[in-house]
Amino acid sequence: MLRLPPVLTPALTLAVAALCLPVPAAAQPLTPAERAAIERAVTGTLRETRVPSAQVAVVRDGQLVFEGAWGKAAETIPQARPDLPYQIASNSKQFIAALLLLLENDGRLSLDEPVARWLPDISGADRITPRQLLSHTSGLPDYWPHDFAFAATAEPVTPDQIIARWGSQPLEFEPGTRWEYSNTGYVVAARIAEMAGGAPLWQQLDQRLFAPLGIRPLPLDDTNAAGFPQGYHRYATGPVRPARPAARGWLWAAGELSMTAADLARWNIARINRQVLPPEDWEQMETPVRLADGSRTTYGLGVARRSAGGRTRIEHGGESVGFLSQNAVWLDQRTAVTVLTNADYGGAENALTNRIAAIVLPKLPPVPARVADTGGRVDEIRHVLAALAAGQIDPARFTPNAQYYFNPGALVDYRASLSTLGAPLSISSTRSPWLRGGFVGRAYSVRYKAQRFRLSTYAEPGENGRWEQFILYAD
Repeated sequence: MLRLPPVLTPALTLAVAALCLPVPAAAQPLTPAERAAIERAVTGTLRETRVPSAQVAVVRDGQLVFEGAWGKAAETIPQARPDLPYQIASNSKQFIAALLLLLENDGRLSLDEPVARWLPDISGADRITPRQLLSHTSGLPDYWPHDFAFAATAEPVTPDQIIARWGSQPLEFEPGTRWEYSNTGYVVAARIAEMAGGAPLWQQLDQRLFAPLGIRPLPLDDTNAAGFPQGYHRYATGPVRPARPAARGWLWAAGELSMTAADLARWNIARINRQVLPPEDWEQMETPVRLADGSRTTYGLGVARRSAGGRTRIEHGGESVGFLSQNAVWLDQRTAVTVLTNADYGGAENALTNRIAAIVLPKLPPVPARVADTGGRVDEIRHVLAALAAGQIDPARFTPNAQYYFNPGALVDYRASLSTLGAPLSISSTRSPWLRGGFVGRAYSVRYKAQRFRLSTYAEPGENGRWEQFILYAD
C-alpha cells in the first residue's frame, strides 16, 4: 500500500525552514555545539563534493535526536526537506532479510533448505539456500555490478525476467565457498518470500515491518516522478547533470525502497531495542557468515559488521541511479547515523557518516590510516586516461556496457575535465581486488598536480580483460 509523506505541523514547518526538525523534550537532544558542527559538516561536504542535497538523521541513546535536510532536492524542489523520501537502494536489503526470518519463524520456509523447493530452475537450486542468497554466498552472478545504468536498464523488467536471465547462468563459485555481492540473490530471495508468504512482497513488508514501526516508505520506482528528490550524476569534473533513472523493475527487492532518513532511523531504533523481530533474529542478521572453509566474512543477512575507528558498527550502503546512501548503527553506544544523498558521485554519504559519527560518538584515540597498495593495470590506466583527455576511448578495450556509459556527452565532460591536467603524477590502488558479477573490481587514487580523483573499475578476468566500468570521481 502506498503512503504519502507525513503532513507537516506548524512546529515542523518552522523547523524545516531552519533545515532541521525539533526534538521532543524527552529525547535528550544534541547540544547546540553538536548541532552546529553537523550543520558545518553537511554544508561543507556538499560544497566540496558538489552533491546537490543531503538528508541526515541521528539516533542517540536509542532515540531520534536530529533530522535535517540541506541543498537542492530536484530541479523543481530547490530546497530539500526532511519529509521527502530519498531512494535508499541496497539499504533495502535488510528489510528483505528480516521478512525471510519472520517467515522462517512462521514455519513457512527454512533459511537452510535448498531453494529448489521454490524455484527449481535456478542454477544450483539443489545446493543454494536462502541463507546464502541473503549473505551473498550463493554463487549466483550479480545482474547489476555497475555504478551506472547499463543499456538494458532503459527498458522495464520483471523479477521473473531477471531471474530467468541471470539466475540461469552458471554459478560463479560453489555455494558457500566465497563471498561475492549479488543483487540477483535478493531478487530470488524476495520471490521465495512471496511464494512462502502467499502475498506480494510490498504487502508483506508493510504489514509485518513498516506499519508496526509507523514508517512510510514508497516503492522506489514510484519516486522517479515529479514531486520527489531527483538523482544527479557527474562525469569526472564535468557539470552536475540530472541522471536518467532506470526503467521500472530493475531494483525490485535488491533496492526496493524510498524513505526519509528519519524512517530509516526508526528502523535503526528497532534494531537497537530488539523490536519487531525476536532478539535472536537480529543477532542472525548481524553475525557475519562463515564460508565452507571456516573463514568468516564481514557480512551477515542484509547488513555488514565492520570495525572502523576503533569501534564496531552494523552498516550498509545503497546506490541507485543518481542516489547514494549510508546507514550505520553502533549498537554498544545505542547510536546511529543515516545519510541520504541525491548524487551517485562524490562520496558525500560516506564522508558525512564518518564526520557526523565523530561529532555524536564519544571520542576515541585516533587509528593509524591503512597504507594503500600499488599495482594492477596501472600502465593501461594511464593510456585510458590519456585517451579520455582527448575525448576518446578504444572501443575494442571496453565492453558494450562500458561503451554505453561513455556516450558523446560523457566523453565531452571527460575531455574538459582532464585535457588541462597533464599526465597523472601517481596512480595507486586503495584496496585489494574483488570479484562481482563475473568481473574483477579495483579501486585507485589518481593524483594530478591540480586535482585528485577516485577511480572505480571493473574488468573481465585475465590480464587483458576488457573494461566493464571505468569511472572517475573528483576527490
